[in-house]
Amino acid sequence: MAGNSSRRGAVRKGDGKKGASTGSGGQRRRGLEPRGATPPAEARTKHPKAKRIRSAAKAEAQGRPTGRGRTRAPGAKPVDGPETVLGRNPVVECLRAGVPATALYIAVGTESDERLTESIQYASEHGIAILEVPRTDLDRLSKNGLHQGVALQVPPYEYAHPDDLLSRARAGGSGTPPLLVAMDNVTDPRNLGAVIRSVAAFGGHGVVIPQRRSASVTAVAWRTSAGTAARLPVARATNLTRTLKDWASKGITVVGLDAEGETSLDGFEAATGPVVVVVGSEGKGLSRLVRESCDTTLSIPMAGPVESLNASVAAGVVLADIARRRRQA
Repeated sequence: MAGNSSRRGAVRKGDGKKGASTGSGGQRRRGLEPRGATPPAEARTKHPKAKRIRSAAKAEAQGRPTGRGRTRAPGAKPVDGPETVLGRNPVVECLRAGVPATALYIAVGTESDERLTESIQYASEHGIAILEVPRTDLDRLSKNGLHQGVALQVPPYEYAHPDDLLSRARAGGSGTPPLLVAMDNVTDPRNLGAVIRSVAAFGGHGVVIPQRRSASVTAVAWRTSAGTAARLPVARATNLTRTLKDWASKGITVVGLDAEGETSLDGFEAATGPVVVVVGSEGKGLSRLVRESCDTTLSIPMAGPVESLNASVAAGVVLADIARRRRQA
């Protein structure tokens, strides 16, 4: 375009050749070369993940609480870590329920009351370590510092294998047929704890939960189960559908709870035999594959205008009815 020849940079200087000019040292060419893969987060000292790993390692070396223990080595599979119960009421309730705690943490300068005194006395009588830690250590484990100066560390729960669960139920000396409960994507640990308590109360032999998308035996489930989680085995299945099909092939009747079930609880005839009761999630109920794995679906007759029951309540009603029928058989 006319007049552009006088614009700065419009006319090539020198010999007119493209590329690096004399004296550049090839810096532009080297700048276009790849610099290699980005190092992993834990290898970068200023990355938040690397800082968390160093902090967790330091806390563990000093015997301080490490929270939920989710920090793990690169490439390792996720594992359940220790649970931390915060607050004076939750801590004393867990201790009363017989939760197998490993350490009781008391913040420096915490004022004593009846709950704290009872917690310390229980821990000293049962061999639970009592550690005095800075208040800032407990602040990092809670939101808005709502720990009241007390924390209880609970070790990760040791799950049984589904095959061992069935074998143990059949090998029991009571002579009653196996009675098991499977939880299908129940995500509330309070429901899980309540179901564990009902299974233990009505002569059940164990509970099985899926490995993913399910509540696990946390401190909340421990407290809700009132300590029965220490006496009743809980198994974790990699694939719940496959486990139910395997149990069905071994002569176990698989019954799913559903508000619109094929069979009413009043007409359930297989209660006196080996049974697995499958409890669905709080909102969606049984998943499609689990429903297809059930031999039948069971509904609970209700007189009032209520569409459905809570998962743990429904399980308790069915287990109580099965226990009654077995006593009368």
